[in-house]
Amino acid sequence: MAVLGVRPLAALFLVRIFIIQHDCGHYSFFRSRRANNVTGFFCGLLTLTPYTSWRRQHAGHHGVWNDLDRRETGADIYSSCLTTEEYLALSRRKRWEYRAARHPVVANLVLPPLIFFVLYRLPFDMPRNWKRERRGVYLTNIALVGLLGSLGLVLGFGQVALVQVPVMILASIIGVWLFSVQHRSEKAQWFRHEQWDAQAASLQGSTFLRLPGPLRWFTGNIGYHHVHHLNPRIPNYRLRDCHAALSDLREVPQLSFRDAMRALWFVLWDERLGKMVTIREMKREQLPSRAAA
Repeated sequence: MAVLGVRPLAALFLVRIFIIQHDCGHYSFFRSRRANNVTGFFCGLLTLTPYTSWRRQHAGHHGVWNDLDRRETGADIYSSCLTTEEYLALSRRKRWEYRAARHPVVANLVLPPLIFFVLYRLPFDMPRNWKRERRGVYLTNIALVGLLGSLGLVLGFGQVALVQVPVMILASIIGVWLFSVQHRSEKAQWFRHEQWDAQAASLQGSTFLRLPGPLRWFTGNIGYHHVHHLNPRIPNYRLRDCHAALSDLREVPQLSFRDAMRALWFVLWDERLGKMVTIREMKREQLPSRAAA
């Protein structure tokens, strides 16, 4: 019973470790590049994440976020979407697949553990020329076998699994939720490439997730996502100060906890309305045009 009580707390600490790993991937946590890489690698062992490949893939996200014309070059289902016109042009089966993959139960409860436990163990989506990143996946797996195997021999494999698996599942769900809502809300803006620029995309395409003090600490201030995208080299322990110091940074889309839960349903960009919409809202918008036709 004692283990059950500390699992949520352990999961929150694991989320904070992932944020440190995230900062190391941007070379922002330390001044030393080597210190960032070494720390990032060991954080990756705790979060079951191959640090080298994750760092490169995440850098791809920072080059294309909220750019409608570059969604296939570094985006994922958590930081990308279709326009309503693109969605309506899909076949019935493809529409179902799109809806199913982005349904909050699938995207935010089912997929996160699968990503960390299974997909991160394989270089499944890496180009062949990413040789260093592919080696990093295998090196991480070997280190994990050594680490978890040693713990299992000393403490018992059942006991290790009883602690590690539930904590990792919960941490992955919290972490993916944090990142997915930062670019998804009724207030977040998307841009065609000719109108896209880093400052506008940071201040209008990323959100400010307002969290209470303890949760800000556990989540490494990642709620100040607009500041992070404006300058990824700002470490998490400086994001709040930057937000407070510059008045322009406070005029951004803000999300309460309730808004963030609702944001999970915004999976389409309506270019005509200039805002993100849910599938249900998109269908309501289609009814008048169908009736007129």
